[in-house]
Amino acid sequence: MITQNTKNTTKYADLWYNGAYLAIIPITYFLIRLMEHMKRGPKSLQIAFTGENLTHFGGLHLLQRFIQKLNLRYLFSHYIRFPQRNNRYTIAEEILALLYPIILGLGRIEASHLLKHNGVFQYLTGLPAYPNPTTLRRFLLRMAPLALGKSRKLYDKLLLIMVQKPSLPKKVIFDLDSTVLVLYGRQEFARVGYNPIKRGRPSYHPLLCFNGITKDFWHGELRPGDTHTSTGILELLEASFSKLPLSAKAVIIRADKGFYDHKTIEYLESKKALFAIVAKVTKPVKAKLSSLSYKRYTSGTESSEFAYQPKGWGKEYRFIVIRRPIPEEPSEQLSLFSIGRHSYQVIATNLKLNPLNVWKFYNGRASVELIIKELKEDYPD
Repeated sequence: MITQNTKNTTKYADLWYNGAYLAIIPITYFLIRLMEHMKRGPKSLQIAFTGENLTHFGGLHLLQRFIQKLNLRYLFSHYIRFPQRNNRYTIAEEILALLYPIILGLGRIEASHLLKHNGVFQYLTGLPAYPNPTTLRRFLLRMAPLALGKSRKLYDKLLLIMVQKPSLPKKVIFDLDSTVLVLYGRQEFARVGYNPIKRGRPSYHPLLCFNGITKDFWHGELRPGDTHTSTGILELLEASFSKLPLSAKAVIIRADKGFYDHKTIEYLESKKALFAIVAKVTKPVKAKLSSLSYKRYTSGTESSEFAYQPKGWGKEYRFIVIRRPIPEEPSEQLSLFSIGRHSYQVIATNLKLNPLNVWKFYNGRASVELIIKELKEDYPD
């Protein structure tokens, strides 16, 4: 789960719903192999893919079967407990009542009233009734300061179980990234910062860590929108390493230039971790690029490497360089840094692979951006 660096308050309610693609959805993202079933909801239902008698929420049956496989109702009721004033709904039912509209693409709590009077929805989910938006909002206000810590512990417990299936992992890849969550309203800790989506709007700027092998969400740190990318990286890494199973003997880090910092690399070395981190092209680095000897491949890509100790760093490190010809209509990524007719990418690394393979290995991180986009925007699609 995403954690916060400051004290929890009741204003977390807006974060839990508006930022739920990063805070709630990951619970259901990777637990498909838990096999216990819930007692409620239809046990026998025929599904037909025809154009007759369509219902808007008919596909919910498959989602409900998924939730039954996860046994989410039991897990929520067993691990997330706090005093309830409303005895009509259990804590597990109210959490699920928040989870369903998020997955169905209802972007605001108020829109969940569409489910309250939908008989197909209630039949498929097995909920005895559906809370109104006011009840859900009050539940979030009570839940936020009382249950966030418990939810994180439940998530971490499930993460540890699933990362060891089908066998104990010997290697883990951490893919690090940050993203911008645009906000509408007056959420706590919202700040105006770098926001390429809606310039001038307040936002959050969370740090995220994913398992690069299984693509599971691993850990995150919530930060105000005006926070620099490098702020809180060591805390993120420390929390991520603390969740490693004992069987994991090798850890490899992949990250973009926002994570390029000597303190980060020194910390990784203290953990005996391997890394491939995009370097910032400073003037000294740029001066080296034109004097290097490059190896050319049939694809037109060229590679080289050099040893370099940036100013303020304790020692020199290995830097690999990838050079590619710029096409007539360069993409945004290729045109980020270029000299003459070539685009360049520089990666600081302690991997023993040859330069081209370091670059190919780093490119495996690209899937993280797609996962973040799915969790933020496209999950209901």
